[in-house]
Amino acid sequence: MTTTEQWRARRDAAVWSPGGIATLAATHWLDPTPRSFDGVPGTWHAADGRAIGSLPSGLVSLAPGERWESGGLELRGFERDGAVAVRVYDPAAPATRGISRIERWPVDDRMRVVARLEPTPHRDVPTEAVDGYRSTDDFEGDLHLTLPDGDVTLCVQLLDDGSLFAAFSDATSGNESYRFRFLRMPAPEPDGSVTVDLNRAYLPPCAFSDGYVCVFPPPTNRWTVPVRAGERAVS
Repeated sequence: MTTTEQWRARRDAAVWSPGGIATLAATHWLDPTPRSFDGVPGTWHAADGRAIGSLPSGLVSLAPGERWESGGLELRGFERDGAVAVRVYDPAAPATRGISRIERWPVDDRMRVVARLEPTPHRDVPTEAVDGYRSTDDFEGDLHLTLPDGDVTLCVQLLDDGSLFAAFSDATSGNESYRFRFLRMPAPEPDGSVTVDLNRAYLPPCAFSDGYVCVFPPPTNRWTVPVRAGERAVS
C-alpha cells in the first residue's frame, strides 16, 4: 500500500467509523435553562463551561471534548468562544443522510509542490462560519504556490504541534467539488520550506453533517484556478 493509499485509508476510518466525523447527528447549543432535545436522553443545560445532562441515572457533566455513551449514541461536549453545546454522534446518521463514500480525484504529482513560508503574521482576521457566526482568527504567514493552472497564495495557520493548516476554495468549488476544502502541511524545515501536497486536500466536517460549524477560507485562499486533486465530494 502506498503512502497516499495509507493516508486515504486512515481518512476513511476517521470519517466512517463509529463515532467518526460522518456520524454527527446534531449539535445542540445550550444555555442555563435545562431543555430536552429529540433523540437525546434527559435534559441538558450549560454551566461553568460544561454541558450538563440530567438523566434518570444521574448527572452527566461534559467539558469540551469529553464523551459519554448512551443507548448506542455518543454525546460530546463542545465549545465555541464561550458558547457550550452537546453534540450527538449516531452510527446510523450517514445512512439516514444517504452518504457512504468520499469521491476523490486521481493522484496528480504536479499538485505536490515545495514552497517557502513567508512569515508575515495576520492577526485578528475577520472570519465567518458556515452557520453565519462571525469571529476573528490569526494566521502565521503565506505560501506562494506555482500550480499547473496558475500561481496562488495560501495563508496558513500554525497548529500546536508545529504543523500548518489552511482552508481554501478554488475554481472547482461549488460545482465539481464541495464549496471549500481543508489541508494539513508538515512543519516548515529549518530553511522555511514546506511540502504542500494538494492530493491530501480533504473535505471539511460540514460536508458530512450540518451539525458542524466549519470556518470559510479567508479571502486570500479563495482561488480562481482549479485544483483537481484530493477529496472532491461526498456521495
